[in-house]
Amino acid sequence: MAQDMVVKIGHVGPTSGAIAHLGKDNELGARMAIDELNAKGVMIGGKKAKFELLAEDDAGDPKQGTAAAQKLVDSKVNGVIGHLNSGTSIPASKVYSDAGIPQISPSATNPKFTRNGYKTTFRVVADDVHLGGTLGRYAAKELKGMAIAVIDDRTAYGQGVADEFEKGVKGAGGKLVGREFTNDKATDFTAILTSLKGKKPDVVFFGGMDAVAGPMLRQMKQLGIEAKFVGGDGICSGELPKLAAGTMGDGQVVCAEAGGVEGESKKSLEAFKAKFKEKYKLDVQVYAPYVYDALNVMVAAMVKAGSAEPAKYLPVLAKTEGHKGVTGTISFDNKGDIKNGALTLYTYKGGARSEIAVVR
Repeated sequence: MAQDMVVKIGHVGPTSGAIAHLGKDNELGARMAIDELNAKGVMIGGKKAKFELLAEDDAGDPKQGTAAAQKLVDSKVNGVIGHLNSGTSIPASKVYSDAGIPQISPSATNPKFTRNGYKTTFRVVADDVHLGGTLGRYAAKELKGMAIAVIDDRTAYGQGVADEFEKGVKGAGGKLVGREFTNDKATDFTAILTSLKGKKPDVVFFGGMDAVAGPMLRQMKQLGIEAKFVGGDGICSGELPKLAAGTMGDGQVVCAEAGGVEGESKKSLEAFKAKFKEKYKLDVQVYAPYVYDALNVMVAAMVKAGSAEPAKYLPVLAKTEGHKGVTGTISFDNKGDIKNGALTLYTYKGGARSEIAVVR
C-alpha cells in the first residue's frame, strides 16, 4: 500500500483583535475544506494525502503578518490561504514569493496585491477598482447622492477602496462634499462627523472594517445625520447590526461583497452556509466560503500536477480555468486575479442582510 503523504497548508487571518470574528470565520472555512478533503481520501501522485492546517494569527497587523508568513515558510508549508486584509496580504506576499510558496487570498481586494509581479500570488475575489468603482456609481446613480462624503481608515484596504469609490462617484457625475480620515482602532468620530454634518451629506461612504463602522453609525444617529451609509466588503458582515447597537435604519446601509453567485450556483452557496452552520453552530460572516474555495482550488492543482511540491503544482494553479466552487466559477488571469469577478450588493432589514443585486 502506498505510504500516506502529509500536505501542510497554512492559513493566516486576524483571529485576535477587533475583527477576530472575521478571521475566525475564515479559519473555519479552511478547517471545513481540510476535514472534507481528509474524509474523501484525496490521492496526489499515487499517494494518499493527509492534509494538515497550520493556522496563524496576524491580528490584522502588517508586522505580525510578515512574522506569521515567515513562520509558515519555516514550517515548510505546501501552500498558504490568506491573509484576510490587504494591509497584511501585501507585505506577506513578498515572503511567500521569495520562498516560492503559492498564496491565495480569499479577501484581499487592494489592486496592489497582484501587481508586484509575484508568480505565487492569487486571489479569488474582485479587486477594489471593481468594488469601489461600482459602489461609487451606485451611490451617485441609484441612491441619487447629491452630496457624498467619504471617510477612510488609512489602511491599504480602506484608503484604496475609498479612492476608487471617489473615482466612481466623479465618473457618474456625483458631487463629493468632503473627505475625512480616521484609523482602524478609533472609537470616537465626533470631530469628523460634526465637520461633515455641516455639509449636509445624503450619502456617507466609509472605507474600513465593521468594528469601526458600527460605532460610527451609532454616532451618526446621535448627531442626527440621516445619510445613507455605504461601504465595501469590510463592513458587509453579519456582525454589523450588533456593532451598530440597533441604530441602523432598514435600508440605510448599502455594502458590497467581492464575489457573488446567480442562478444555479446560489444553491451550492446556500448548501455550504447550511453545512457550516450545522458543523460550527455559527452563521457565515463573509469570507468562509471563499477560503473554502481557495483551499480546494489549491488542492485541485496539486492533484492535477501529481505533486504537492510548490514548484511543481504552481504552474498548474496559475492555469486554473473553470473550477466550480461554492462562490462561483474560478479562473485566474495572468496576474493571479480572478477573471470576471462578481460583486453582490446588500442592505440590512430587521437586523439581517438582504441581497440587492449581483453585478459584474
